[in-house]
Amino acid sequence: MGTVTLGVSLAVPEPHGSLLQARRAGFGDTAAYGIPTHVTLVPPTEVDAAAVPAIEQHLAEVAAAGRPFPMRLSGTGTFRPLSPVVYVRVAAGADACTWLQKQVRDASGPIARELQFPYHPHVTIAHGIAEEAMDEAFEALKDFEASWTCSGFALYEQGPDGVWRKLRDFPFGRAG
Repeated sequence: MGTVTLGVSLAVPEPHGSLLQARRAGFGDTAAYGIPTHVTLVPPTEVDAAAVPAIEQHLAEVAAAGRPFPMRLSGTGTFRPLSPVVYVRVAAGADACTWLQKQVRDASGPIARELQFPYHPHVTIAHGIAEEAMDEAFEALKDFEASWTCSGFALYEQGPDGVWRKLRDFPFGRAG
């Protein structure tokens, strides 16, 4: 059956998602339109395709135990020089994101994995592009603000063309 590359994330809703995606493309990040605007819970992870139903069941259980929470993005940050990334900061909702990613990646679950870097919720707006363009992204969105109620997360699969496509939404099961 082979392997698939999956990711789990919180979507940034409209109109903010499209705006940030267009800005990311405008800074020269060629991956922008292949990656829906999001806050990562599980980074790209290669799994056996036969494990997808168990992963979906696990995600449904995590979502059922979750509840909606306020999210707010505010300003920019960067992981440079450690990693060539400029991002929009998660100013509210970071603790809930951290809790969720721990539940999703739980060592006893089907999508357990170690992270390359400590978990830090954010929305990437530039990755692996020229330093001048990274600086431009950092400055251009330093006053960016967006707020919404996060009501669930989604499972994505990366296609052979490098584009990420949503497989399924997982709404939270408890009221806020």
